[in-house]
Amino acid sequence: MNMIQMMQQAQKMQKKLKDAQENLKSIEVTGKCAGGAIEVIYDGQSKFKSIKIKPEAINSENPESVDSETIEMLEDLISEAIKDATKQASVEMEKSMKQATGGLNIPGLF
Repeated sequence: MNMIQMMQQAQKMQKKLKDAQENLKSIEVTGKCAGGAIEVIYDGQSKFKSIKIKPEAINSENPESVDSETIEMLEDLISEAIKDATKQASVEMEKSMKQATGGLNIPGLF
């Protein structure tokens, strides 16, 4: 295999990887616990999208006592905390990768 063929194969692989990443953005996966009382939704790239909390997760004895505003506020607060943690983890990962690569920017690595 000559150098030109290797470059062409590398370009094809890079396009396939980019297409796969784009496809993963449209996928949604849902994690559930407590019999579905809490659901967390991520995309196919492991990025947090949303959380849904049912009243019985807050007050299992009397779910009717939990109003929708309380649930919405809790969902918003938890969502913000998850997004903040994700952002911080991403920054730390990028720092670590830069140290490991000696500052060399390798596309697709981070």
